[in-house]
Amino acid sequence: LAVDNTFCSPYFQTPLEHGADIVVHSVTKYIGGHSDVVMGVVCTNNEELYKKLRFVQNGVGAVPSPFDCFLAHRGLKTLHVRMEAAARNAMAIALFLENHRAVSKVLYPGLKLHPQHELAKKQQHGFGAMVTFYCVGKKEQAAIILENLKVFTLAESLGAVESLAESPSLMTHASVPDGQRALLGIDDTLIRLSVGIESCGDLVNDLDFALNAALGSME
Repeated sequence: LAVDNTFCSPYFQTPLEHGADIVVHSVTKYIGGHSDVVMGVVCTNNEELYKKLRFVQNGVGAVPSPFDCFLAHRGLKTLHVRMEAAARNAMAIALFLENHRAVSKVLYPGLKLHPQHELAKKQQHGFGAMVTFYCVGKKEQAAIILENLKVFTLAESLGAVESLAESPSLMTHASVPDGQRALLGIDDTLIRLSVGIESCGDLVNDLDFALNAALGSME
């Protein structure tokens, strides 16, 4: 069993303790935390798997530079502080979005209405900082929201100290065929937020302004 644990980071979830054989992280995201390193890591507690992975790594030369290792190590030192702050902001934002007229649905495992809330509460130490929501209206309203955000940056990445927003149907998942996107629930009104560690009030006010702009476009 292989698990991509990037969204939770090692701070909020440890899949090897739940029976996973391999865990992968994009170090670029939460572990690095500052959008300045490109790296990945594969973890296992199985000696035989480790030997095979080590052989492949040595054969293809997948070895990070000393400076990249320095940046990742620097980020790891503040992982616990950043994850706690980002998760607090994410919960507050999810609750805010859940009660906004411009939002039709919010997806965040910290919300009790999330279908996997109990599972997340059982196996994770926190709910993370990734929040997605569907806005009321159509593609045009989603675009208005993204265009009116000032604190959130329009970008595809995630997991850093700064908050990011993006449209999966037009950005991260644009290459996925329309039919498959529909099955996954990725439509033009879906917006993904990677919540950072800025002032929670600033983030909420930023979203409120953008959402109200979208509502105003339909009046």
